[in-house]
Amino acid sequence: MAISQKTIPDFITVLASKEPVPGGGGASALVGAVGVALGNMAGSLTIGKKKYADVEADIVVLGKRSDALQDALLALIDKDALDFEPLAKAYGLPTDTPEQQAEKDRVMETASRVAAAAPLEIMRKCAEGIDIIEGFAAKGSKLAISDAGVGVIFCKAALSGASLNVFVNTKAMKDRSCAEKINKEAETLLAIYEAKADKIFALVKGQLRSRQESR
Repeated sequence: MAISQKTIPDFITVLASKEPVPGGGGASALVGAVGVALGNMAGSLTIGKKKYADVEADIVVLGKRSDALQDALLALIDKDALDFEPLAKAYGLPTDTPEQQAEKDRVMETASRVAAAAPLEIMRKCAEGIDIIEGFAAKGSKLAISDAGVGVIFCKAALSGASLNVFVNTKAMKDRSCAEKINKEAETLLAIYEAKADKIFALVKGQLRSRQESR
């Protein structure tokens, strides 16, 4: 059974075990999917409301993007696990002779590059999720704005978490030019989207707190 098809209790159980997958990458993809779904919930609660008729078309578009993004992030749970397998096996290769050491280094280099790909893609998808939730928070039903706020902070957590899985793999790469190219994209995503998520969360929190204080 694919990891993404496991029940929630089964996923948590294997995540807590000594099994190499799922790990931080797969967990980040799941959290990102949950975050996007929460934003999508805010949109779903907006559609059909007369008060929001003028933005309904925009909300529908955001919802379709969210549907696709949720599926993509769930698929990345399995891709992250699959891509990590060669690296997990490479750690166990023999190093008794110079030839074996050279072969292990070669395999590790390729496997590290492959293992960095899925978490980097998770970061890209989480960044897209933050962009989408910004729209839901701005145009969606104010009754569901808390869901958008929770969703955006989940996407931020997933973005940040996935970055660590990128960096742990690029750190092991001997091709530093390739490693730094990957690192640069990851750092750029962090710089832009952690700040953006924080801003959206602060706006949502501010709206909720101001309502409480005005009562």
